[in-house]
Amino acid sequence: MQVRRAEPGEVEALAALSLRSKAYWGYDEAFMVATAPELALSPEQLARYPAHVLEAEGRLAGFYLLEPVNEREVELSALFVEPDAIGWGYGRRLMEHAIARAKRLGFRAMLIPSDPNAEPFYRAMGAEPIGTVPSGSILGRELPLLRVDLE
Repeated sequence: MQVRRAEPGEVEALAALSLRSKAYWGYDEAFMVATAPELALSPEQLARYPAHVLEAEGRLAGFYLLEPVNEREVELSALFVEPDAIGWGYGRRLMEHAIARAKRLGFRAMLIPSDPNAEPFYRAMGAEPIGTVPSGSILGRELPLLRVDLE
């Protein structure tokens, strides 16, 4: 298992992985169609922001993307694991890597707009709930907003 910087040419594979991972929670087709644009990635995002993939057993098993909010805060805008690899510790490994990376970049806090189903994972990783944020794809849906203190 290794974590490495994502490459712009992997954008389609990572976007597809994010959709498979999101579908793991049992969302219906209409929900998945509505969220697909929000989960889409661009080669520019992967080149500009710290995005890392976890390779295991010869395949991409997960990834995360950090996007700066301001000088002090960074947002974990994506963290997804292949559905058949959930529960193998890959999410934990990616989260630990993301936290270490954010610290090295000088950020003092990580904000996590979370899928409600993933909130227990983030809380187990030390994130604290601080409120909610509106979904970017489902009108009226609120998502948990969590924070990890990096100091």
